[in-house]
Amino acid sequence: MEPVAIWVRKGTEWAIIHRCTGCGAFKSNRTAADDNPYVLLKLAAKPLVESPFPIERIEGL
Repeated sequence: MEPVAIWVRKGTEWAIIHRCTGCGAFKSNRTAADDNPYVLLKLAAKPLVESPFPIERIEGL
């Protein structure tokens, strides 16, 4: 499983979305108190830095 995204559950609780490296299935898991906040913020900002889809596809719209 690799972490691929963050989402907010129930208004304030964060959860990590993981994707199975074998089959591609997704699973969500609540963050824990000992999770590194820097790594969580980096994961949350990932879609702003790396587009989740090819930018070239929206140029023609």
